[in-house]
Amino acid sequence: MKIGVIGNGSMAAVLGGRWAAAGHDVLFGGRDTARAASLAARLTTAGTPARAGTPAEAAAHGTGAVLLAVPADAAPKVAAILAAELTGRTVIDCANPVGPGFLLTGPPGTSTATAIAAAAPSAHIVKAFNLCHESVWATPPVYDGRPLAVPLCGDDPTALTTARRLTTDLGATPVDAGGLNRAALLEATAALVIGLWVGAGADAQAILPPLTAAGPVG
Repeated sequence: MKIGVIGNGSMAAVLGGRWAAAGHDVLFGGRDTARAASLAARLTTAGTPARAGTPAEAAAHGTGAVLLAVPADAAPKVAAILAAELTGRTVIDCANPVGPGFLLTGPPGTSTATAIAAAAPSAHIVKAFNLCHESVWATPPVYDGRPLAVPLCGDDPTALTTARRLTTDLGATPVDAGGLNRAALLEATAALVIGLWVGAGADAQAILPPLTAAGPVG
């Protein structure tokens, strides 16, 4: 699959690198093209071929999928600039709009994912991979013998099928979490967990143990 990765940060590097290692044709594109080229070169030197270019080139390359891995406040702006190149593309958004006080930065009831969809209305947006730190994705995420479950929110069936495959390629299990109008719930969950973990120093795993520990439903 041809995947375009827009962004030069840790999530872009880890997810794009894992997909390249799984055999996908990955092109990294960032505002800092030298940094994108350095990332692609490091992966290629390590035996995982990858290429680099501009954000527009990454969007055009990503006929299979485009990962938009830029800060939440920039994501809709980038999507608007690249709207033509993103036409018909599956666009995966992994951003979290978390600001001071570990509060969501957008208006109530909105999400970065829906803002991206409004900015690039001919693209097919899927919210995914926003609930875990980038270090989680460096290796197949298996805990207590079970692959990590990854919620996906989106409206387009084909885009969701693509996102499921890419989730599986990471060694995780995709979970359908509803339409894109539920992406705000994923972002709010991330804000809560980040606030407890980073802000309060709490043990997130102790706060959110496996739900089976609560006993059967009903």
